[in-house]
Amino acid sequence: MSSRGNRSGADDERGGRRDEQTGAPERATRSGRPNRSTEPGRVRARDASPRAARQQDRGGTGRSQPTEQRSTNGRDKRDRAEQRAPGGQQRSEAGRRDRATQRRSARTGSKAVTRQGPRATGGSARGEAVDPPRSVAWEVLRAVRERDAYANLVLPVLLRERGLSGRDAALATELAYGACRSLGLLDAVIAEGAGRPIDEIDGPLLDVLRLGVYQLLRTRIGAHAAVDTSVALARTEFGAGKAGFVNAVLRRAGEKSIEQWIEALAPADPVGRSAFEYAHPVWIAQAFADALGARAGELPEALAADDARPLVHLVARPGDITAEELALVTGGTEGQWSPYAVYLDGGDPGKLEPVRAGMAAVQDEGSQLVALALTRAPLDGPDTGRWLDLCAGPGGKAALLGAIAAIDGFRVDAVEPAEHRAELVRKAVHELPVDVHIADGRDSGLSPGYDRILVDAPCSGLGALRRRPEARWRRTPADVRELVVLQRELLSAAWDLLRPGGVVVYSTCSPHLPETVSIVADAVRRLGAQQVDTRELLPGVTDVGDGPGAQLWPHRHGTDAMFLAALRKPR
Repeated sequence: MSSRGNRSGADDERGGRRDEQTGAPERATRSGRPNRSTEPGRVRARDASPRAARQQDRGGTGRSQPTEQRSTNGRDKRDRAEQRAPGGQQRSEAGRRDRATQRRSARTGSKAVTRQGPRATGGSARGEAVDPPRSVAWEVLRAVRERDAYANLVLPVLLRERGLSGRDAALATELAYGACRSLGLLDAVIAEGAGRPIDEIDGPLLDVLRLGVYQLLRTRIGAHAAVDTSVALARTEFGAGKAGFVNAVLRRAGEKSIEQWIEALAPADPVGRSAFEYAHPVWIAQAFADALGARAGELPEALAADDARPLVHLVARPGDITAEELALVTGGTEGQWSPYAVYLDGGDPGKLEPVRAGMAAVQDEGSQLVALALTRAPLDGPDTGRWLDLCAGPGGKAALLGAIAAIDGFRVDAVEPAEHRAELVRKAVHELPVDVHIADGRDSGLSPGYDRILVDAPCSGLGALRRRPEARWRRTPADVRELVVLQRELLSAAWDLLRPGGVVVYSTCSPHLPETVSIVADAVRRLGAQQVDTRELLPGVTDVGDGPGAQLWPHRHGTDAMFLAALRKPR
């Protein structure tokens, strides 16, 4: 899988691991399951508190003040003089800004609103006109930076609160998610344009700059609109002085195209250049290159797939509805690889009647293939119908396994150590032959003798980065080192519960070699496991590697980058 805060995806199962309902990543706990609330330095959006220390902005004062900012200060003096003028000559600065923003909104196609009071996030009470989609996107960036919030949790709440829909909601989504994905590239351009490191720029102001530079370099929004709306946002939040600083930096950023900035700032080596161009940390780009092996030339394509907005994947519950029927009802198209998959271009799948009725769910097609591989693996001896999902939360794969087991009269045990996640599993497997156990997967207390066991282990979630825009900048190599220990322990525990002749399928939502082939090679060496050619368990799925394990890729298969390997226990 991916770590349960890491599996990103349509599956929204673990992605580090990921929450299947929210898409939020979680980290693994000693119980063998991820837990966002205990992840060092990472907290859930609603529980997050601002960081104790704030960086100091030196971007509008002192000797380093840009020319554009000094001229703005001059205009401020004239504005104050006008406000003091007698005989009805006083002019309303707020009124002028409202009218200016309305004119800008007419050019950019967004509605202008006037903020009447201070925002919950500490915004201005100046009553100035603000561009709603960009204001929402800025608040998402700020929440991600200050509270380690998850963008895909914060954004929907803000869209509802501000009443944004249609084109405005689409613009806010594109700007928020796009800027979160592109932080590395954006920060390099900002530092060059500002003439100082980004850690010398106040955080909220840096978020405005990131939003502006993203519009300039990675969207089709006109340069004039990108600069004007960003300057207006800075003026509303921080005053004219810092608005001048934003104006100066953005105009310098706009002097070059994205291609020219890449030529000027990207490292010379191929991996570093691709990492910069497609806005990934170098260590993640190198991990992808290592996993691609002899086909490392696909690295740019693989990284680009993380920046493409993925389709929504649905799973049709076997026995309740077919993929053909689900596609007809939802207006989607049948999947390419899984017999139960349906693709949707967008929209809120939670509003679809088959999903509300429990006949379908959101699940990445790659995750569906993992569950199907377990059911297809050849056993040595009969299948007595004892199946186990050792890392079940939040329940997507357990539900698919349960629906298939129900057809043959089999049962599935599902293990999840966290009570709140176990409840998610119970809801996902409602009315299916699945028994949920709250236990540590490494010491579940279950009786050995299972025919088939799935170990969808907590992982870094590097294979699901496209579904969690900020995740790439939060993961570190140290995260992987910690997870590898847990992955080995979970696989060993599964082995002890497996009957001779039974099969374990080990999977992660990560292509990173230490979490995939290295874990499997270690199990073969320590446990005497026999590897099954996993490619044979994915009929019709092409280009999954040289075997015996299988690696899915977003740029090849349109799925999350799921790894899976099947191991049989000798008699």
